[in-house]
Amino acid sequence: MPDQPWKTAITDVSGGAIRVRGYDIAEMMEHLSFADAIYLILKGELPNNQQRRMMEAMLVSSLDHGPTPPSNLAARTIFSGGNPLNTAVAAGVMTIGDSHGGAIEQCARILQEWVKREGTPQDLARTLVAEFKEKNRRMPGYGHRIHKRDPRTIKLLEIAERIGYKGRIIELAVAIQDELERTSGKDLPLNVDGSIAAIISEMGFDWRLGKGFFIISRVPGLVAHVHEEWTREKTMRKMGPPPYEYDGPAPRDIG
Repeated sequence: MPDQPWKTAITDVSGGAIRVRGYDIAEMMEHLSFADAIYLILKGELPNNQQRRMMEAMLVSSLDHGPTPPSNLAARTIFSGGNPLNTAVAAGVMTIGDSHGGAIEQCARILQEWVKREGTPQDLARTLVAEFKEKNRRMPGYGHRIHKRDPRTIKLLEIAERIGYKGRIIELAVAIQDELERTSGKDLPLNVDGSIAAIISEMGFDWRLGKGFFIISRVPGLVAHVHEEWTREKTMRKMGPPPYEYDGPAPRDIG
């Protein structure tokens, strides 16, 4: 029995033609921005003006956050060890996980599940925060080690409201921030991961694309960091670990 063909609804390639979601790649090159093309390949249809503006803002927002995040540090360290750019960038991408870049996926899943419940965003936020506290669960997408208010979140929410994209899910995300801060007495702002989670949920994206959005946005930054490491620094340079104190056993003998 012959092998069954592998079916895909993404791209059709034949002699002299490439069509992404049915659109000719040459025509896309002429008329679409990169954000348009990303929306198309992920969602299956071309974005309208509102969707295009949100995609552009989100992709820019996570472009880079300095040399210290695990992905950038990993990429620079791997290159410093004598590996090529592609290997170093891949190492950076592989560092993206549940604790770094993964909050978009986790937060979007929670928001998409909870927004289906009855009640105002404020009522849902109170119930969610209380439930998470009782189960000793941390709400992903909130808090930041540097920013009391994440400037990227402020701008993303400003754009969303300005272009008419602020809906029930974004309202829930902000209400959770307010309830977390009210009950804890701490600064626990909706961070860039949480705001992207809310926005992609408003746009109808599957929560399982969360890490994908972070990767798509962050790869250009990884390339820039590896190139800077290549052109400005010596290989095998000292990058870490930072100064540390040993707290293990005192010197001892085996015999």
